[in-house]
Amino acid sequence: MSDHKTDSVLERITANSAEVGKGFTVRRAIPTKARRMVGAWCFLDHVGPANFDRGNGMNVGPHPHIGLQTFTWVIEGEILHRDSLGYEQIIRPGQVNLMTAGNGITHAEESLNDDAGRIHITQLWIALPEAERHREPDFKHYPDLPIINNGGFKITLLAGTAFNLTAPAQVYTPLVGMDLKSENAAKTDVPLNPDFEHAVLCLDGAVEIEGELIEPGTLLYIGPGRHSVSITCNKAAQALLIGGKPFEENILMWWNFVARTPEEVIRAAEAWNKHQHFSEVKNSPLKRLVAPDPSGLHLKI
Repeated sequence: MSDHKTDSVLERITANSAEVGKGFTVRRAIPTKARRMVGAWCFLDHVGPANFDRGNGMNVGPHPHIGLQTFTWVIEGEILHRDSLGYEQIIRPGQVNLMTAGNGITHAEESLNDDAGRIHITQLWIALPEAERHREPDFKHYPDLPIINNGGFKITLLAGTAFNLTAPAQVYTPLVGMDLKSENAAKTDVPLNPDFEHAVLCLDGAVEIEGELIEPGTLLYIGPGRHSVSITCNKAAQALLIGGKPFEENILMWWNFVARTPEEVIRAAEAWNKHQHFSEVKNSPLKRLVAPDPSGLHLKI
């Protein structure tokens, strides 16, 4: 039985959807006006599932990051990661790439070839706390993740600890992430840390969370205070659950940067466009992205 508490909020949030390139639907569940973060998770894009024609794969040219970790979970398809540290890593279904930007890193994400294919991924960012956000950049690839079968769901632990399992991903704030997938009707109770806030995003099919039915494009936010949550589906479905201790620092997200002040963002954008501070990605055939003009940032905050 799930632990129902009257002070634990359940909030439905509609992701912002956009079509990127030729036929990629991207649903941005975090940040939205309704919810900027869930724990230290400050960004969540859900791409696909989608088929793409020859020459129309997912290609994102070299671009910079500061103050965050990028967390890529691949469900279908393959992506080649290249970065300014010299790493070149293919990420395949069931694997995680974790890139720690720290004081500055550059990377590109490329399709392996020009062939037609299929893609289904989630891309998340984790805000680094003040004590860690200026650390040296790093990259880790995790091909083997803890898996448990529970109530008809195959549950892959992506980050943190649950079900007496601990994921290998090196993170710097208390958080959790897991993928739940079922080929048929299923029901399970997922243990939660009551000190965490959580959210569930439906990735495929439909899932019911504590009586709330959600489909792709809807995020269900779950406030602190629950020790478990009931997740059910009537047929094949997939969902992503994330959570973490509420992040107590105020962050400023702009373009690919997580910072604290407009001045910091402006310095990073200008340095990138002037080919300063950030090292280049070697061997990428893709065009280097240009940072938008940040000069009006003071006025927008």
